[in-house]
Amino acid sequence: MSTAPKGPTPGYLVWRLSTKWRVAVDRALAPLGLTHAQYTLIASLHGIWRSGYRPSQRQLADHTGLEPLYVSKLARALEASGLVQRTPDPADTRAVQLSLTPAGEEKAGRAVAEVHTLLDRLLAPLGGLDAPRTEALTRELRLLLETPLDAPPDAIEDTSPTPEE
Repeated sequence: MSTAPKGPTPGYLVWRLSTKWRVAVDRALAPLGLTHAQYTLIASLHGIWRSGYRPSQRQLADHTGLEPLYVSKLARALEASGLVQRTPDPADTRAVQLSLTPAGEEKAGRAVAEVHTLLDRLLAPLGGLDAPRTEALTRELRLLLETPLDAPPDAIEDTSPTPEE
């Protein structure tokens, strides 16, 4: 008796959806001269910076889930294109703080709007960005993202609502 799943596994579907999303964002942002990875950095920086905080490269890496070395490479490229400013962190001489330049803030705003439109279009089968099905999907994805990679199965708490809720 085979225990092979019938149809694609959740892991395969998440991977495929992630790939589809990356390609869609790359295509949507190509006219702005941005890649998905660059967008991840400037959109995150845009949101953090608007809240009045100036993160270090390391903090931005932690926020985005990207490797610190990759964030450094992206930040240098975005600095060379005039979108990001890298300055020494006054509190830690080994760290570099990041901020958007005025051109970077303008481009980030345009990119965020473009991706928001794309997201609403891609979520149309669930009813759109503000639909209950999208909210449920978001809760489930958060649960998966918040689960540590090395957590033992019995330590994982399922906070999803039961059918009665």
